[in-house]
Amino acid sequence: MTANVDAPVLLDLPPLTAEHFARIEDKVASLMRTRANVVTMQGEALLPLEAAIRGVAGPGTVALNIITGPYGETFGRWLRSCGARVVTIEAPFTGAVAPEQVAEALRQNPEIDFVSLVHAEAATGNTNPVAQIGALVRDHGALLMLDAVASVGAEPLLTDEWGVDLCIIGGQKALAGPAGVSSVSVSDRAWERITANEQAPRGSYLSLLDWKERWWDRGRAALPHAPAQWEMLSLEQAVDRIEAEGLDRTIQRHRAAAAATRAGVPELGGLTPYVIRDQDAAPAATTVRTPAGVDARQVVTAALAADASVPVQAAAGALAGEMIRVNHYGQAADQDVVRASLAALGAGMQALGHAVDLEAAARLADTAWAEVTGR
Repeated sequence: MTANVDAPVLLDLPPLTAEHFARIEDKVASLMRTRANVVTMQGEALLPLEAAIRGVAGPGTVALNIITGPYGETFGRWLRSCGARVVTIEAPFTGAVAPEQVAEALRQNPEIDFVSLVHAEAATGNTNPVAQIGALVRDHGALLMLDAVASVGAEPLLTDEWGVDLCIIGGQKALAGPAGVSSVSVSDRAWERITANEQAPRGSYLSLLDWKERWWDRGRAALPHAPAQWEMLSLEQAVDRIEAEGLDRTIQRHRAAAAATRAGVPELGGLTPYVIRDQDAAPAATTVRTPAGVDARQVVTAALAADASVPVQAAAGALAGEMIRVNHYGQAADQDVVRASLAALGAGMQALGHAVDLEAAARLADTAWAEVTGR
């Protein structure tokens, strides 16, 4: 077998030092706009999400779980498995949760002490008004956990300003980084709750307390384990690239990609944006509804046959037959990628016998892009 001489060198790196690891965490904290402790874990974001819930929740917990997509449903299952009583708000996947719904749930359930929320759901294409919800939760005295995996880098994330106690991010979406590493910021209030929770994991891969006691409480002087170097270094490079471009510019690209996709889709044979209002649409991904009687999976198959490079996929689960997802995040938040995605979707609808106006779709998309970027 011949070695691939063009492959990057992945072996024989010097060990990642505690100082370097801490520096990576500090860069992540700056990106998240937080002064809280940040724990960076080697694992996809489900790891710190579950660690946060199991660290905080127990039989005495009364949690408000806000569901605007599949991840909210997962949080509810975890909370119940911890023994928590769960109050649920379900918002239609075509929009966002309203702050008034949260205020009413808190009023009717004054014992709520924990709230779980997804900032942006890439799977359903919606985004939630975290600033308003965070103010309500803080006034109520509860902790707020935020899944910001699909929002960090794609839209503003002001962890401290919004009163988020546990904020979880991953590198694989708008940051265009690795999937195998993720971070969670932990406020002082959250540390107090976790420390007091006898049921919180200890001596476990899910233990945030282990990180606190062996890493943060010891001044981050010695690593508690051997970190996955490539994932950590890739995360650092992803954050550095965002800084070099400018976070505002990165966010603008994502907003433009969403606006352009939403503008062009209605010209493609009856496709429509799944999320109804522009202000509820996530910048990282646009979901598209197919016309009645048209299977989204067939449209995607035909679209990818026309152009296999576009970031287009059918939804999962119960929505698979009616929803298409355009993943314009990271390096795909690009005007040419949006144009190519619309052209492929148009070709897919044409292949299924539907009339489309590709020129109109491209023109409207370009106009929407220019309105956001000025270019």
